[in-house]
Amino acid sequence: MYELLDKIESPADLRKLSIKELEQLCTEIRQYMIACCAKNPGHLGSSLGAVELIVALHSVFDTPKDHLVFDVGHQAYAHKILTGRREAFRRNRMADGISGFPRRDESPYDAFGAGHASTSISAALGFAEAARLQGTGERSVAVIGDGALTGGLAWEGLNNAGASSADLLVVLNDNNISIDGNLGGLHDYLLRVTTSSTYNKMKGKVWDSLGEGKLRDWVQRQVVQAKSNIVRDSGGALFEALGFRYFGPIDGNDITQVTGTLRRLKGLKGPRILHVLTRKGKGYSPAEADPTAWHAPGRFDPVSGERIRSVSSVDRYQDVFGQVLTDLAGMDPKVVGITPAMASGCGMTRFEQAYPDRFFDVGIEEEHAVTFAAGLAAGGMKPYCNIYSSFAQRSYDQIIHDAALQRLPVVFCFDRAGLVGEDGATHQGAFDLAAFRCIPGIIISAPRNEIELKQLMYTGLQIKDMPMIIRYPRGGGEGVPWQDAPFEALPVGKGEKLMDGKRVAILGLGPVVNRALEAAERHKVDYWTSPSVYDLRFLKPLDLSILEEAAKFDVILTVEDGSLKGGLFGAVSEYFSGKTDAPLIKGLGIPDQFIEQDTQAAQRASCCLDSSSIYELLREMMKN
Repeated sequence: MYELLDKIESPADLRKLSIKELEQLCTEIRQYMIACCAKNPGHLGSSLGAVELIVALHSVFDTPKDHLVFDVGHQAYAHKILTGRREAFRRNRMADGISGFPRRDESPYDAFGAGHASTSISAALGFAEAARLQGTGERSVAVIGDGALTGGLAWEGLNNAGASSADLLVVLNDNNISIDGNLGGLHDYLLRVTTSSTYNKMKGKVWDSLGEGKLRDWVQRQVVQAKSNIVRDSGGALFEALGFRYFGPIDGNDITQVTGTLRRLKGLKGPRILHVLTRKGKGYSPAEADPTAWHAPGRFDPVSGERIRSVSSVDRYQDVFGQVLTDLAGMDPKVVGITPAMASGCGMTRFEQAYPDRFFDVGIEEEHAVTFAAGLAAGGMKPYCNIYSSFAQRSYDQIIHDAALQRLPVVFCFDRAGLVGEDGATHQGAFDLAAFRCIPGIIISAPRNEIELKQLMYTGLQIKDMPMIIRYPRGGGEGVPWQDAPFEALPVGKGEKLMDGKRVAILGLGPVVNRALEAAERHKVDYWTSPSVYDLRFLKPLDLSILEEAAKFDVILTVEDGSLKGGLFGAVSEYFSGKTDAPLIKGLGIPDQFIEQDTQAAQRASCCLDSSSIYELLREMMKN
């Protein structure tokens, strides 16, 4: 079906092809990628734009001996297809299939795993220094998108690499700027000159002859200023000031220009950066027209481009969050919303449209988002900072020092808490309960349905002297009618009994409480007896009155969609440790392992967090 792609088993096969054949191969890769992602959804837009770049990198560099380090992996689908995983790509992000992100244990061509942004430069610098110290001659290339370059870790890596003599090439894949204004005869001439071996040898001799001192510093400043004036994108001056040799920008969708430039840069040494401009969604008109929607479009018709939307009568938690935040902002002019580049994913676009002056998308900067929110709170505002649970791990220090320690009333809304599905191990929101429970002076809550999310967000508006975490899962809620439910502040640290029973007390937190309740009700129908079921609602502070009541039962079963170690099970076990006549305590939660990609339903079943699994355990416990 694919004349050239079907013959590519490894990047070594690319190096036998002519430029004309590489152009055809790029077209076939796009066709294959679109056909696969139409049936099996993934991150499409960025990968479509990066095809020529990836083909060129594998053509020029001796991978996997040379290390190609991707940032996040949203742009790396062509890389997977070209490195022996063409057929496996049909099961991308599926159970027992390949990961949607680079993984070291999946292929020797995946030099470094990445699920979160801004890591590539630091990792590639590590590879470069390891090669220098061992004398192996391996080259290191970091491929980072312009979005990931907003992250602080990327700039830490740039700062360290620029101060070194490491043989490191950073490729900045910029898909957010039109390439037309940056291309032309003068630009092409400058690019050819600055990447030529003659120019760089001469520059090196001049640099050496100047030696260290004020004259060399002055000449360098003039060179940087000249480049900044001539090249329209003045970002080059910034990279040069950090110690990098800056080249570009070039058309990243022109295979001839990219391969030619990379071949010239391959012969240079030291830290250098190539600015590559690509078009997100390149080669597929619907994706080019709406790159945001086609970042991860779901299933679609590859011919018409019509997206196939799943029909559901249940509102998603992120949509509830977005509407409630908008409503709260209408009630209080001090309410502001903050997101680290996840406005559409977290449901904040509605708020952005209604209150653009109170909406802050800070880019992929979770640490900054938290401290910025803390500053807003210190300044008298009421910030709601929405961060995906797994991304919140990156802001741990800031939540401790800048929010909790200073008792600032920031409301942290942790989206995608618990098991997230096809994104797999890098994105599971498994660790927030255990990680943040040990922090003094913080409230941790989890709604069991949409109404409780609404009420907890309203409760956060009333908190004056400490931060509050509200964590909720990805996707659909319980289907309860929440829109007309009144705003009601819930008493902090108070839970609720949902079913009265005997022998076993189930203490649950978050939506998984509903599965426990379903299991208990089924047991009552089958055996005429049931446990007691409690929705604790707050992990911190715990409802001690519920714990005292549960102490009268034979067994306590904790149920949570977070890490079993250190979360609710840990908190309840700690409370009863050392107490005489304490009940037996068992726990259900995410086990001590990284949970691989699958559907959310399958992942929950594998962790015994579905109603059927809870029912089976409950039946044994009640019987014994």
